[in-house]
Amino acid sequence: MRQATVAGLVAGYALDALVGDPRRWHPVAGFGHVASALERRIYRPDRAAGAAYTALAVGAPVALGAAVTVATRGRPLARCAFVAAGTWAVLGGRTLRREAAVMGEALRGGDLASARDRLGHLCGRDPSMLDESELARAAVESVAENTSDAVVAPLLWGAVAGLPGLLGYRAANTLDAMVGHRSPRYARFGTPAARLDDLLNLVPSRLTGLLTVAVAPVARGDRGRAWQVWRRDRNDHPSPNAGQCEAAMAGALGVRLGGRNVYAGRVEVRPFLGDGPRPQAGHLPRTARISATVGLATLGLAAAYPLTVGRLISTAGRAVRGGLQVVRGRWR
Repeated sequence: MRQATVAGLVAGYALDALVGDPRRWHPVAGFGHVASALERRIYRPDRAAGAAYTALAVGAPVALGAAVTVATRGRPLARCAFVAAGTWAVLGGRTLRREAAVMGEALRGGDLASARDRLGHLCGRDPSMLDESELARAAVESVAENTSDAVVAPLLWGAVAGLPGLLGYRAANTLDAMVGHRSPRYARFGTPAARLDDLLNLVPSRLTGLLTVAVAPVARGDRGRAWQVWRRDRNDHPSPNAGQCEAAMAGALGVRLGGRNVYAGRVEVRPFLGDGPRPQAGHLPRTARISATVGLATLGLAAAYPLTVGRLISTAGRAVRGGLQVVRGRWR
């Protein structure tokens, strides 16, 4: 059945690359509505309520994925179809690149009003006072971080844990976007969701950074400079994961990211990442090209995992279980 999972991941990635997110009835949007309804029922301004909320909201998709996995045991075509649908539903690579392209066109045309209106499709910053450079910076940083969140991490968790991994990761990441940010309402309630998302992204974000360094030449970037900036600046970011992606992208593009960000009246001043000028509209196509190449590289790794490392782990697990059975038999 590993081959069915691999085929499903590849087919789902192809669907996202060719079609992108559905315009209506997006499963992730539907999950968000259900999660919002659940929050209204169990919200309290403490971490215990937030932990219960996170467990229920993430546990339900994981259980659904596990049930489908059990139901399709011995049915590779059905397993492939469900994994493909799940992969398509949770990926967002095409949409991410399209938003970068739209932002770049608006900035190149000098249409700051349109660019400010569009920024909300990429991140939650207040765009009202941002100029071209700051809008471009916001877009570059968002594409860098979301290459991990919307492409690399789902593929890795799908490779490691199949359909439950795909659905569970996307549920956790969506909850973090909904309640994981700092605000009076979610200061404590949202902490469990934010910590779970941090944990699930520890490996994917670092892999995203390394792959960004590796593929920098596809966007006329210098691999050596990207490596130096990534190693030097990646841990300066307040997020344990976003800095991995943004520092590598800054080095690959030869720009400086970071600075003052405003979120609904809340100001954050972040350390600078990278050297060189501030981003401009011309950097957005290069950012999208790096993001696309990182996605393809991750797909290759995800496809190889179930047939290589995953198989070794499964074989070792069977050997351990066999040994335990022998030991138990001798003690009877």
